[in-house]
Amino acid sequence: MAPPFELPMSGPAPADRERADARRNRERILCATARLIDRVGIDCMSMDDVAAEAGVGKGTLYRRFGDRSSLLRALISEPEQAFQDELIRGAAPLGPGAPPAERLHAFGEGVLTFLDSHAVYIQAGELLAGGKRYGHPVYAFYRTHVSLLLRQALGETEHHEYLVDALLGPLSAQPFLYQRDARGMSVDEICAGWHALCDAVLAGAAGAH
Repeated sequence: MAPPFELPMSGPAPADRERADARRNRERILCATARLIDRVGIDCMSMDDVAAEAGVGKGTLYRRFGDRSSLLRALISEPEQAFQDELIRGAAPLGPGAPPAERLHAFGEGVLTFLDSHAVYIQAGELLAGGKRYGHPVYAFYRTHVSLLLRQALGETEHHEYLVDALLGPLSAQPFLYQRDARGMSVDEICAGWHALCDAVLAGAAGAH
């Protein structure tokens, strides 16, 4: 028969301790990964190096992240989720409350600003995963967002699906890094170019009605 009271506990419950340990391991691994990238570069960083740097077992690392691609993507998961939250619940014009064309412009500039800090990790993760940008849930989320805004701004257009992908094309790591690092363009210049593209798409599609 169970006692009519619960014994006092000197610390958190086992499940809570396990969750806390998992969170600490995650932070330790991600911090170690960032340090290694700064020190030796992404190409020279191995999963074994990360485990040693973080002071965790290789099994812990592989169970948590699986491979280098997933590990690199995890480095940006929190800021990426914060940006997505701004799109859904944030202040206008990035969030709801502004006209759709204005929100579309804000979205592109927001993504490019995000890429300025994180494109290196995103590109490396995509390359390690076989370039699977289009199958990633983040791309699906952004595509749905752009499709909705474009439809709200213009209604149904003949080339709607193509225009959605055309607008998203420059908002990825590889073209951004090419423009910034190889072409020497500033982030402001890249954003200005994207705004011009967005205006052209909106005007051209509206004129085709």
